[in-house]
Amino acid sequence: MTAPNDEMASLAIPMDPDRVFDAIGNSRRRRVVLSLSRSPGEVTADELAVEIAAIENAIDPSKVGSDERTSVYITLTQSHLDTLDEVGAVDYDDRSKTVTSTDATEPLAEYIRRLQTACYKPDTEGST
Repeated sequence: MTAPNDEMASLAIPMDPDRVFDAIGNSRRRRVVLSLSRSPGEVTADELAVEIAAIENAIDPSKVGSDERTSVYITLTQSHLDTLDEVGAVDYDDRSKTVTSTDATEPLAEYIRRLQTACYKPDTEGST
């Protein structure tokens, strides 16, 4: 069993806290970080676009159409991947449109997973 200090050290994110919150403040950016943390190497922006479009549309990735993929691809390549790269969450190569992990990717992904597990949408119908 790892000591609590060892666990915290392994989850240390080499980023300014404000930059971390900005980086994970958007669902598409969170999905990029999570996807990249599960990938052994580089991932293309197109692969990310298909995966994210499938999640957003609750469909199998093989069923993602051109319109859904293109919409996600454009926002990734024109905004989100640059934002994540600038804060050090990922390494984005604009020329090849590929994304790779940095030292911050896995710890950031782990915190996102923890937040997703801990958070829930309150049932507002039962409240008075």
